[in-house]
Amino acid sequence: MKKQLTWLFAIMIMISCSPSEEELFDEGVRMMESSEYQNAIGYFDRVLEKNPENTSAHNAKGVALYQQEKYDEAIAAFTASIALDDTSYKPFFNRGNAFLEKKEFKDAVLDYNKANGLDPSQGDVYYNRGLALLALEEYEDAIFDFDVVLQANPEQPLVQFNKAKAQLANNDPVSAIETLVTTVNLDNRNGAAYYLLGVTQMSAFGQKEDGCTNLKMALSLGFPEAKEWTDEFCQD
Repeated sequence: MKKQLTWLFAIMIMISCSPSEEELFDEGVRMMESSEYQNAIGYFDRVLEKNPENTSAHNAKGVALYQQEKYDEAIAAFTASIALDDTSYKPFFNRGNAFLEKKEFKDAVLDYNKANGLDPSQGDVYYNRGLALLALEEYEDAIFDFDVVLQANPEQPLVQFNKAKAQLANNDPVSAIETLVTTVNLDNRNGAAYYLLGVTQMSAFGQKEDGCTNLKMALSLGFPEAKEWTDEFCQD
């Protein structure tokens, strides 16, 4: 009897010392913050062994898989999270990002639309949806999304640059030049923006001097596509 009680006590100690679901989840988050994504997945899997319906663990596991560029596995994890709780924008947004990386732009837009409906205040949703819409050649809708982001904070050169690309594709070079000038004023290391600015100035408005100045700047910043233009038009 004494031996049985001893074993029972030992088992109770082991159970009491086992990390809780919350502790395992928190450790997984700490692993993610340290970019130890595979270790993080291990902790989230242990959470899911304890509670397969922990939607946050499914979502967090998906983020860790996404960071490892395992997009199909990440999509499966986000889908599992959504199946358990479809009231949070996060797994929809995260799954949209995975679809975006896979260039499955229509699916990305569908998820971004859902995320936006659940929380319209998230600027990243507008920006990433704008990128997907740009890829789908839905230029006016892309510009709208980029403008929403810029209304909150106009000093975002990458958003300005992608807005300019949408404006050019939408046959609006006047607005595109204004946006590209804003882009290079915010980020004078963006060779691609100088290139588009120079090409647009020369091809749409015949502004050779300004165009060549910007194309040469693009070339100096390591944007090789500018060389053909400078060789042909800027050798005077």
